[in-house]
Amino acid sequence: MTPTLARQHLPHAGAAPRVDRRARARDWAEIQERMLVPLYEAVYERLDVGCGTRLLGLGCGAGLALLLAASRGASVTGVDSGSRERLALARERLLPATPGTRARTGPRIVDGSPRDAAPSRGEPAYNLLTAFEPVGCAAGDTAVLARQLIAATPFAERGALAVLAAWGPPERCTTSSVLRVATKLADPEQGTGSWRPARRDDLEETAQRCGLRPDGSGRVACPFGYADMDSALRGMLSTGLFDAAIRATDQEQVDKELAEALHPHRRPDGTVWMPNVFRYLIARIP
Repeated sequence: MTPTLARQHLPHAGAAPRVDRRARARDWAEIQERMLVPLYEAVYERLDVGCGTRLLGLGCGAGLALLLAASRGASVTGVDSGSRERLALARERLLPATPGTRARTGPRIVDGSPRDAAPSRGEPAYNLLTAFEPVGCAAGDTAVLARQLIAATPFAERGALAVLAAWGPPERCTTSSVLRVATKLADPEQGTGSWRPARRDDLEETAQRCGLRPDGSGRVACPFGYADMDSALRGMLSTGLFDAAIRATDQEQVDKELAEALHPHRRPDGTVWMPNVFRYLIARIP
């Protein structure tokens, strides 16, 4: 999961609740980010990511997907404009080049837009673009994805591949019921960042809008599993998906309702388990 809800200031007066962004970023990196590892690994295995791969990761966040690609020998560049705290963690993980990786060139982490991640003079174009931030949980998220891809494709070679990701059908994503809490509590923001169920053709329509040609797809089970309720709360809050709800109400109210939504998924041993399915689309750049 990723922070895709739109952020707006409430019209009423009063200071916005303060969020410890460093702690949130650390919770993301230590608790939540690993939930999508099965997706990353399935894509890398299918595409045989390795020493010949020159990868640009869009919305790279704390860089776990980049780290996994680099461990396979890929040359990786990550770009993000959403969270400097997460990018700082990505740099800790990847810069200087991680010992034991087989990449021909060192990793690069860019704070900005895909245009800021253009290959340096003399370097070859990218042959793989990845957009692992799953769409299908916020209104307008496919438009954001399309803008990123359109900005990035000029720096990819002809015939390069792009990978797009999305939440699976709501009936196969247990976490959907939890995400609805964010929508309910953030209602004063009139739904500009509201949760929405993923649609079957989200990824295909986005690829078409960007001039990409679909070239395969798949589904991957990515259960969200937590050691206890506290870890589940911290993990879900670290996504940023509940920030609008916190501004609309308060932290205590969000914590309370989020815990209530998570309670049905708590197992007798105290762990929290939510099965989910994510989709990915492989598209080719003409």
